[in-house]
Amino acid sequence: MQIKTLILGAGAAGMMCAAHAGGDCLVVDHAKNPGEKIRISGGGRCNFTNMYATPENYISQNPHFCKSAMARYTQWDFIDLVTRYGIAWHEKTLGQLFCDDSARQIVAMLVKELRDAGADLWLQTSVVDVRHGAGGYTVRLEREGKPITVTAQNLVLATGGKSIPKMGATGLAYDIAQQFDLSVLDTRPGLVPFTFGADRFKPLAGVALPARLSNARTSFDEALLFTHRGLSGPAVLQISSYWHEGEEITAHLLPDFDLFSALRDQRQQSGRKDLTTELARHLPARLVEDLAADGSLKGRLADQSDAALQALCDRLHNWRLKPTGTEGYRTAEVTLGGIDTDALSSRTMEAKAQPGLYAIGEAVDVTGWLGGYNFQWAWASGFAAGQAIATSA
Repeated sequence: MQIKTLILGAGAAGMMCAAHAGGDCLVVDHAKNPGEKIRISGGGRCNFTNMYATPENYISQNPHFCKSAMARYTQWDFIDLVTRYGIAWHEKTLGQLFCDDSARQIVAMLVKELRDAGADLWLQTSVVDVRHGAGGYTVRLEREGKPITVTAQNLVLATGGKSIPKMGATGLAYDIAQQFDLSVLDTRPGLVPFTFGADRFKPLAGVALPARLSNARTSFDEALLFTHRGLSGPAVLQISSYWHEGEEITAHLLPDFDLFSALRDQRQQSGRKDLTTELARHLPARLVEDLAADGSLKGRLADQSDAALQALCDRLHNWRLKPTGTEGYRTAEVTLGGIDTDALSSRTMEAKAQPGLYAIGEAVDVTGWLGGYNFQWAWASGFAAGQAIATSA
């Protein structure tokens, strides 16, 4: 079988690429259904983009790499596509856009787009071997137990990263990239919960509150959630992408609230009230109990000097924590690192030293924040590669 373009991976980036690659295109995936990560995203409603997506919301060894693709296919372009299909959507918070109904609508839309563009989709199809020669890329596949050899002028790596292996995620894109001498940067889990030893936060599992989490690189103001294994919630997932093994993070509880003034005022009005009782008006009661376990939060408000109240507030505003690790690729939403952007054209996603080989989406060293940013990179990079292929000889 001979075709112009073979795309490995029927995820967000792969299907987007197929929709714009100009036909004579085949998309293959080992899964039973296309777009499985789309289907489970956003609690089943798919946080398909973010209204405020800019290149500053992405992590990469080359922070400028994503600019070209994102300028040519913006969040507004994808919103327009969704609207044209009559898919109702809403903004949840911080520019995050979700389907009103189901993520399956986004999958169905992309499948229709690629088929309308003349592309085929093969599922339950595995890649056995990839070679390159005078005739292009020769790829041995296995489809429903039968071997098939496909020769293609263009080969697109859109198989994603290592996150969520239970859904079949592997390092296939990295292996093929290295086979053709493309540099692959070290990978690690991103947008992932932290773990702490000795059941540190097990008694607080389920407690959530607003917080500012920071380290030497950045900070995020969102919800913090205590779990049986450690810390999660949007603020934790965000900072995790900027965290390295062995580092501390700082939790600023009640980041937009003047706790010192509130405690001092209450000392004047209700000095006989217990300190922990007053703290529980501003923080979850179970968290106050945990903080008081070392005996540092004793006595009535009237017994607390300004210095003591200030020391307490400083502790809550600068709670230094050292995770033992993360939950790893098992629950990570994305993979940091991957195919080095220096090996690719930022305009076309084609490998500079390997004509006809393209890499898009999560397989590339471009990782977005939590909140629809990674889908926007998938749409933009898939569009860039598809357009380049459609206009190539």
